[in-house]
Amino acid sequence: MAIPTIGSIYIPSPAKIARVESLTALEKLFTVELPWGQSLGHEPGQFVEVSILGVGEAPISISSSPSRSNGTFELCVRKVGDVTKALHGLSAGATIGVRGPFGHGFPVDKMRGKDMLFAPGGLGLAPARSLINQVLDERGAFGRVIILYGARNPNELLFKDELQAWSTRGDIEFHVTVDRPDPLWTGNVGVITTLFKKITVNPRNTVAVTIGPPIMYRFVLMELLGKGIPESQIWMSLERRMKCGVGKCGHCQINNLYCCQQGPAFTYAQIKGVEEAI
Repeated sequence: MAIPTIGSIYIPSPAKIARVESLTALEKLFTVELPWGQSLGHEPGQFVEVSILGVGEAPISISSSPSRSNGTFELCVRKVGDVTKALHGLSAGATIGVRGPFGHGFPVDKMRGKDMLFAPGGLGLAPARSLINQVLDERGAFGRVIILYGARNPNELLFKDELQAWSTRGDIEFHVTVDRPDPLWTGNVGVITTLFKKITVNPRNTVAVTIGPPIMYRFVLMELLGKGIPESQIWMSLERRMKCGVGKCGHCQINNLYCCQQGPAFTYAQIKGVEEAI
């Protein structure tokens, strides 16, 4: 089912930054409020185009779940380009432009009743968090919930308060690792694939979701397939060079796929063999 966008798909709607929270040296979490308390109406895994007058526009994944909208939504933004640098310079009360939501997200309806295995890496936790919190808010509708999360070092771990909360919940299996520990780190050391030896799954009833840098996908997929999880039950997000968000510019095209329209959420079965997809 197509998700309606706010206003025009071509013209940004004005939105207000309601809150700004620093997560790491490079990432900030922005709580965005639409006019008149309007709901964004997104599904987990979708993205919006954020514009700043006189600077430009950039696609950013939605980090909050629909179940926690309350007339606002959240964007976890890494400072890497002109638009994101300008966004990091804004404070609560500032106005930005928003188009969207765009793309196809994760089909929550088809996931209910399944065991859920999440394996985000680095900034991949930002879009994965939208689905994770949706699942946790409907905890009784799902089976086991396993979260594996990896970052390069402890300072780059996102949403530390939520990670701590997940680690203490009795209805979640949570494991975290870092590639390069600091002197205070007491947890697992190594890439995210080192966490897979800590878990067992029922492959026929497990839906896996992995989001992270492209180089991570190849090795995580090997682990998921090695555990017997079907290709049609492994979900990924390909957020590749999305520019216009509506399939007009072609920047996000990978062979016959348009990430902004057919994705960014795909099953491995859908993209297997597509050149440069992984």
